[in-house]
Amino acid sequence: MANIAKKVSWSGKNDETRGERTPLLNGSEEVRYNRQLSGGPIFHIGRLSTVDLEEDIATEEDPVRSRPKEIPHNEKLLSLKYESLDYDNSENQLFLEEERRMSHMGFRCLEISRWVICGLIGVFTGLIACFIDIVVEKLAGVKYSVVKKNIEMFTEVGGLSISLLLWVVLNSAFVMVGAIIVTCFEPIAAGSGIPQIKCYLNGVKVPRVVRLKTLVVKVCGVICSVAGGLAVGKEGPMIHSGAVVAAGVSQGRSTSLKKDFKIFEYFRRDTEKRDFVSAGAAAGVSAAFGAPVGGVLFSLEEGASFWNQMLTWRIFFASMISTFTLNLVLSVYHNKTTELSQIICCLLYEIPLFICMGAIGGLLGALFNLLNYWLTIFRIRYVHRPCLQVMEAMMVAAVTASVSFAMIYLSNDCKPLKMDNSEEYPLQLFCADGEYNAMATTFFNTPERSVRSLFHNPRGTYNLLTLGFFTLTYFFLACWTYGLMVSAGVFIPSLLIGAAWGRLFGVLLPNKTFIKPIWADPGKYALMGAAAQLGGIVRMTLSLTVILVEATGNVTYGFPIMLVLMTAKIVGDYFIEGLYDIHIKLQSVPFLHWEAPATSHWLTAREVMSSPVTCFNQLEKVGTIMDFLSNTATNHNGFPVIVQASGEQSGKLCGLILRSQLIVLLKHKVFVERAHSRLHQRKLQLKDFRDAYPRFPPIQSIHVSQDERECMMDLSEFMNPTPYTVPQETSLPRVFKLFRALGLRHLVVVDDVNKVVGLVTRKDLARYHMGKHGLEELHLAQM
Repeated sequence: MANIAKKVSWSGKNDETRGERTPLLNGSEEVRYNRQLSGGPIFHIGRLSTVDLEEDIATEEDPVRSRPKEIPHNEKLLSLKYESLDYDNSENQLFLEEERRMSHMGFRCLEISRWVICGLIGVFTGLIACFIDIVVEKLAGVKYSVVKKNIEMFTEVGGLSISLLLWVVLNSAFVMVGAIIVTCFEPIAAGSGIPQIKCYLNGVKVPRVVRLKTLVVKVCGVICSVAGGLAVGKEGPMIHSGAVVAAGVSQGRSTSLKKDFKIFEYFRRDTEKRDFVSAGAAAGVSAAFGAPVGGVLFSLEEGASFWNQMLTWRIFFASMISTFTLNLVLSVYHNKTTELSQIICCLLYEIPLFICMGAIGGLLGALFNLLNYWLTIFRIRYVHRPCLQVMEAMMVAAVTASVSFAMIYLSNDCKPLKMDNSEEYPLQLFCADGEYNAMATTFFNTPERSVRSLFHNPRGTYNLLTLGFFTLTYFFLACWTYGLMVSAGVFIPSLLIGAAWGRLFGVLLPNKTFIKPIWADPGKYALMGAAAQLGGIVRMTLSLTVILVEATGNVTYGFPIMLVLMTAKIVGDYFIEGLYDIHIKLQSVPFLHWEAPATSHWLTAREVMSSPVTCFNQLEKVGTIMDFLSNTATNHNGFPVIVQASGEQSGKLCGLILRSQLIVLLKHKVFVERAHSRLHQRKLQLKDFRDAYPRFPPIQSIHVSQDERECMMDLSEFMNPTPYTVPQETSLPRVFKLFRALGLRHLVVVDDVNKVVGLVTRKDLARYHMGKHGLEELHLAQM
């Protein structure tokens, strides 16, 4: 144990030994952590919160009322409020009987149903994207038209302060509405939603993340945020929206509206639902960027378990090199001088430049993430009340409008207004007749249109000061904006920042070097800068490459974009994690990465497991089960089932049963005595479990009489008779790989005679990570 920098074990509920007190993220209480000093390396399960098997939190009380003015923050915590999803099917007798009864045609119909559901997911996600686009364009159009007329009215006669005030009021009003509906109705709809969807696909049950209410608030909130002029985009929220659509459509019912369409009942379980949520996230990417292949790769890169990320990158790198070599050789063979010169220029001059741009993007992305990290901690500590969150959002909107107006007002970058000019809202301001202010092209527009203009406008559209000042100001505005209690994404702001400094790079290149202007296309360098900045912030690699290639429609950009993204990721990872990973860590989510910590081979399952474990006999008394499930000191969700031979004190493992299954059995009173009585009792089917999914009733709502408590319950038909097990000497990396790849929730640890000695759950594995001083173990806190 010498390699662990700080060793803290689970606190036993009856342990009276001395411990240390650690402040929690929510500041409402403190948890005492006790060290087990009794010599053994076994960890005892600590004091946990009351179980909640629903999608939402069972208690609707506002925790903000009990919060102090400053919320303590400690990153050495791992929240216990997050449960895992059951991605592993429980192959009990009911499940196996249903599967065996199903004919080949039945399986074909299920496969057709999966395709139908995916088609419906695509249709509804596309409609939501269209709705968001149209409403944003209409609202932004009205806002910019009103402000433009006001500016033109007061430019000559004076009184531009009224125009500024009008712009500030309009922006603040939109953002206020968006912030109020998020903070008051569904706080989980804040931000882009990508960290939450990553956690869901990783196997973490994030409360309320895929509910209909979340979708409605998300859509309305992102419309208000973008129309309110914040430095945000709709792309991240579209991914979240697609995931929510998938979660609802695949179940064939709405638990929020209490409407059951009696279809797709077979898919009412975590295993199937997770696959459809992954498809919904991909549909959201496709709807946002018009990149279907990029959407597929996004779901693979961010959510798949059976996928080697680095191997895919190496394969993709080899493929791009092969394509590049093929084009080079064919150009020589066919004597295509122009194409050959472009390839040689790219090989000799541009590839090193692209790598440098990737490094710049990695550095700027690391700076962005670091500043946002400090800002998020400040918000956690001080800006935690809904009124303060709404006021902060309005203040950011007002500052954004004020800075934009000041930049446009102080700029003297005047360009001729041509007949074929593509600018939607050109501002003349103090420019001569027939000219417009180029700075307004970037600020006085929706972020999507600003990115498009930086990519496609010809050389000379912007001067160097315009690009430089815009990059600087928008960088800090976007950093300040991400993390507000509004629905907003970081994709478009990152692309906009990178496109600005990338275009600046492309403009400076022919002026300061011997490279010809025909080779230094500013639009191409704007694209590379956008890729570098976005890659430096979010650290997505393969999927982002394909998304940008599909969005630009030019496959020849694939190789340089890949180089830029790889460089940005390598450089950025040297300083700090990606933005989404930072926010996942700040939420204390037990997220499992691709691999176990590099130096964890000396740890074994015996040292990381939770013990002792609550086990049930194959034939168990109802009162015993009720007492264990009703105990508010624990929230165990999986219970090994044992069978005891005569004369043995402890039994051998024969299965595993879930809390949700036990609750359904208790609700329907599936007792041995009732089955043997003359009263006819309907045989329980899988449909009864699916109808209760995902909001299983709380144990407090189930009532059993005193006589019924003496009854017995036979678990053999409903338990999973073949749970995954590992010997207690199995190394942590092997346990981690098995747990992560199979999407497990519980992994039973047994001794050499198949007796249960412990249980490994997600939190047992997630609390180990690499820190500054080697392998560290996080505290487990109730929050």
